[in-house]
Amino acid sequence: MSDENILDSTAIENLRSLGDEDGDDSFLREVIGIFVEDTPVRLRELHTSFAAKDQATFTRAAHSIKGSSSNVGAKELCKLAQELEAESRTSLDGLDRKIAGIEQAFERVKTALLAL
Repeated sequence: MSDENILDSTAIENLRSLGDEDGDDSFLREVIGIFVEDTPVRLRELHTSFAAKDQATFTRAAHSIKGSSSNVGAKELCKLAQELEAESRTSLDGLDRKIAGIEQAFERVKTALLAL
């Protein structure tokens, strides 16, 4: 999958532009750091809430991944999390299989973000 399908370059540039001065990537780096640290926590929440059949927590975790993915321009991950969130509102049946896809998408995003 190409980087353009993984990351939205406009979102990255918008984050980059929020730095203190021209060429200052500190804000972008901070946002990436938070995303890279927080998303695995949300992925674990998906697993544990699925196992516990806790639909509300599962849906919140998917929603959180969707939002943070959108913030960093992670297009594919955001789309997958949005689908997972929507589907989880009616039932958790079979959604465990989709968690693996979200985890794989996160790894691609993480690699792309850390390469910036």
